Amino acid sequence: MSWSLYLLLSAMMFLQFAVWGAWMPVMAPRLLGPLKMTGKQTGWIFATLPLACIFAPLIAGQVADKYLNTEWVLAAAHGLGAILLFVASKQVRFWPMFVVMFLYSCCYAATLPLVNSLMFYHLGQVVSPEAIAVESGKIFIMAPIAWALVGYFLTGWRQLTKTEGGAADGFVLAGLLSLMMAALCVFLPATPPVAAAGQQVGDFGDMPIIKALMLLKEFDFLVFVLISMVVAGMMQFYFMGTGAFMQDIGISGRNVSGLMGIAQAAQAVATLFALGPMTDAIGYKWTLVIGAGCWLLLYAAYVFSPQRALVILAQAFHGVAYVTFLIAGQIFAGQFAPVEIGGSVQALIFAATTGVGLFLGTQLAGIVMDRCMVEGRFQWKQVWTVPMAIMAVSVLGLIIAFQGTLPVR
Repeated sequence: MSWSLYLLLSAMMFLQFAVWGAWMPVMAPRLLGPLKMTGKQTGWIFATLPLACIFAPLIAGQVADKYLNTEWVLAAAHGLGAILLFVASKQVRFWPMFVVMFLYSCCYAATLPLVNSLMFYHLGQVVSPEAIAVESGKIFIMAPIAWALVGYFLTGWRQLTKTEGGAADGFVLAGLLSLMMAALCVFLPATPPVAAAGQQVGDFGDMPIIKALMLLKEFDFLVFVLISMVVAGMMQFYFMGTGAFMQDIGISGRNVSGLMGIAQAAQAVATLFALGPMTDAIGYKWTLVIGAGCWLLLYAAYVFSPQRALVILAQAFHGVAYVTFLIAGQIFAGQFAPVEIGGSVQALIFAATTGVGLFLGTQLAGIVMDRCMVEGRFQWKQVWTVPMAIMAVSVLGLIIAFQGTLPVR
């Protein structure tokens, strides 16, 4: 892989996740804090991205696989998304915030599978299939680095300006980063549709997304998608609850973003040193088991050892889990799929995990948080017991039912 290709793909991955990392970790403290929204209302606003991920990635993957260059789809989506983020920073009531965040989420959700498919497409031109996990890890590492640096920057900015947790500055920062991403996309390597040249637009059976859905006939792939959906859903407890949980156990709201950035630091280390060697040494099955197991350990720490130092250290489990479950799963899906439907298969994974999984997880987390509130205070042990139990069942399901073998092509 040439340095120019590496730098462009790395910058793309960095900005893609810097945008997300600027607003996601600090949105719940804003909604639950100064805006005084309920757990259910917070859950619905968090649900905008999962809802959008149910259909937007599928549409974007279809467009990129058949009609338009991937880099142009990315540029348009991020440009419009930047405008919507600036608008979101001004909203203080539930319904306007919900509508704006849903429109933004449709834009951002469309980009999530496309950065992966663009990366896998160009890596496939220059490295062997066996080297994909290692080479993609060198690019995926920019995602946690971006998320961590954005978190540390926002924490430093708040310390410098004496801004309390719950401010709208995260949305403004995300909008600026989204504009930068839109500009970068113009310079990404050309990534044209790779569907068969003679394929007719109206041929339903030959649509890339239909071919991607047909992969679900493979039992192992079906198990992978279903369990990924459940595991991803449990992440919403982490995102919706951790910020408020930290503040309730005595951590300053100014420091929440930076401390949650420990997860991204751990993610960066795991991406660089563990992802490729682990999948090579123990295969995708046990890599995914370890990933889900790390989330199980995180929630167990929240339930049984809710001390400040341990909660802060436990953030590392989230980072390792993200790499060894979600990213490893995306690489598994990329190698499982034929190249001509790579965008649509990545879209299917995002629709199942970041879409259906996170949506259902958001609703469950919102309901649990509301029901576990007594006199205005969350009963955190009860809240965290729910994702801990579901994650334990998911780990067991992976061990029993998933094999993780790739088809021979």
